[in-house]
Amino acid sequence: MANVKQQLETPSIPSLGFAPEVYERRHFSENYGALNTYFRKTISVLGALFGPQGGKFLNTPHGAFHSSIDQVAANTTTAYPVYFGTTDISNGVTVASDSRLTVAVDGIWNVQFSLQIKNVSNDGQDFDIWFRKNGTNIADSNSRFHIAARKSTGDPSHIIAALNFFVEMVAGDYIEVVGCVTSTDVSLEAFPAGTSPTRPAIPSAIATMTFVSNLPS
Repeated sequence: MANVKQQLETPSIPSLGFAPEVYERRHFSENYGALNTYFRKTISVLGALFGPQGGKFLNTPHGAFHSSIDQVAANTTTAYPVYFGTTDISNGVTVASDSRLTVAVDGIWNVQFSLQIKNVSNDGQDFDIWFRKNGTNIADSNSRFHIAARKSTGDPSHIIAALNFFVEMVAGDYIEVVGCVTSTDVSLEAFPAGTSPTRPAIPSAIATMTFVSNLPS
């Protein structure tokens, strides 16, 4: 059975009395009635959960985060974590130190990001982006994005870097999105909300975490 929030309600365990020393029809009728109600509710819950739209009743861990500040690299020889200072949704995932997406349960997680990159130099530049788990680079997780030269003075070029990645994590683990640039003229840029037409602000970085599966046994 479901409540108004479309969440399944766990059937209450029936309270069955102790059997009398001699057969008593009323006692067995009451217990059978309570068990019949319990099993009917259980079957209803299972039917709703495993029916065609049963996924709407599942409440899996997830999180969504973004940053509304520009993010600039101080040099080209250092890898910098991407910051996600604002929490939009948090259900089993939190952000620590503005960059560490930390999970509360073991599992396989899907990490997704979207970065608003700009280039103000006269040359095309590269931006390498990869993942770190608990401070250690994850092998074979790097991607290289190329940003064209600026269009003109005061008119930088822009691209969106976006991808997803599956990673095994246990409770307390954290993952970071990390990057390095070929020029400090390349940065992550945030934009305020716009007008004519009215439109939302553009974060410099967005990240989501979705629980996919339990860890293999």
